Amino acid sequence: MAVGLTAGLVLAVPLFDLLGGNQSSNNAVTNPFTAWTGVGDQDILLVGTDVGGGNTDVIASVRVDGAITRITQVPRDSYIEAEGYGPNKINALYAIGGLDLLKRELSRKLGRPITHHVMVNLGAVRRMADALGGIEVNVPKRLYYTDRSQGLYIDLQPGLQTLKGRELEGFLRFRHDELGDIGRLERQQLAWQALFRKLTRPEHLVRLPALLSAAGKDIKTDLGPMELGGLITAMGTTQLDTKRLGGRPFMRNGISYWDAEWPNPVNTAAPDAPAAPAEDRYRFLY
Repeated sequence: MAVGLTAGLVLAVPLFDLLGGNQSSNNAVTNPFTAWTGVGDQDILLVGTDVGGGNTDVIASVRVDGAITRITQVPRDSYIEAEGYGPNKINALYAIGGLDLLKRELSRKLGRPITHHVMVNLGAVRRMADALGGIEVNVPKRLYYTDRSQGLYIDLQPGLQTLKGRELEGFLRFRHDELGDIGRLERQQLAWQALFRKLTRPEHLVRLPALLSAAGKDIKTDLGPMELGGLITAMGTTQLDTKRLGGRPFMRNGISYWDAEWPNPVNTAAPDAPAAPAEDRYRFLY
């Protein structure tokens, strides 16, 4: 992967123009992988797993749409009745049926086909952040949590600061406050925005091979090397539009779920239509 990306960078004339100072007044950066990507107008599943690789802490769809990268975050507690598997939280689908099941169900609920995936282990986040020298994030409040079983120690003070390594991992994973997973999604948005600002710098674009090499086996994808490089540079050279699925919490059989507002709802019938499917009969909102 590193060799392929390096070759692409060497062959990409637009990148040489960029490094020579040929930039527009709005600091737009030409994507040197434009002719190689093949990922435009496609939804790609982005999955972030914990260090053990068993839990999906991050679930999102990514789409590079012209000059905008659209990221749709899916709360991990979102209620879903996967075909053949019954009711579950969406973050359980990977453990139950792997990436194929997760892509199939997200395609069904979002109403758009998802054929590719990028899975990033949080170990890769630590190493890539170290290689970048960290990212500048305004920590909104004190974050403190310790979990010895996972080797997780989070102790961050509020304010603008550079996070890298385990500090950044803790910032991305923390969800032990009154907002739970929703607060974590908001902090992930802050981290993505900070990462975008850093990737738009030419000196970091040319370091992509080294960054991906640092991530090593902790990045798994069915994209080819040039497609992955094109996706990352395209994301880094567009405006970021990040949103999470709205909704409300509800309880079912003593378990708390998130009643997600999917863009392609299961029940779109008229008011006098037959009753909603079984998935919608268990909404006990508070």
